[in-house]
Amino acid sequence: MNHDETVPPAATGTGAAEVDWDAEAAGFDDEPDHGLRDPEVRAAWARRLRGWLPARPADVLDLGCGTGSLSLLAAEQGHRVTGVDRSPAMVERARTKLAGRDAAFLVGDAAAPPVGEQRYDVVLVRHVLWTLPAPARVLRQWRALLRPGGRLVLIEGVWGTAGPVGIPADLLTGLLEPLAGELRVERLSDDPLLWGREVTDERYAVVAVV
Repeated sequence: MNHDETVPPAATGTGAAEVDWDAEAAGFDDEPDHGLRDPEVRAAWARRLRGWLPARPADVLDLGCGTGSLSLLAAEQGHRVTGVDRSPAMVERARTKLAGRDAAFLVGDAAAPPVGEQRYDVVLVRHVLWTLPAPARVLRQWRALLRPGGRLVLIEGVWGTAGPVGIPADLLTGLLEPLAGELRVERLSDDPLLWGREVTDERYAVVAVV
């Protein structure tokens, strides 16, 4: 398959692009893994993020940042964060959540973020790539936003049974292999603390160092 083509139905979800995220913003953080309000869920994501991000302070670009929950964890770990989301309402909530932190938030398309010539140590993306057409092309664009030795941190999965949506880990690693010098996959389905409940579908993170 030409990896620039739209991936099969089981590996993509066109419905997600139709969601009115401005309307969803008010209740977005009610989901345990979105708002990270539960101390145990929050601590679980903080531990994972610490393992995915550099040990030294780094410039992190959080694409599809939503209300900024992962951005906040990264900022608390000493990183400088730029968040991008297409929803002005989400961006406004992220700005409020990270007020006083070393962070900036922009309204824009995660596939083509409005960051000009700025380059980053990390591009962090959670549950966004599967919603985008031509994922291979998007990954190349994200790689171009990295400094030498930078890393892509991609948190993805496949959800649902009757009509599954998402992108399987083996497909994503196949798309990343031409772009990265080092790849590792971390399975996340078996850690209920991340989700606030037991899950049975495929959830994972890929860290790709370029």
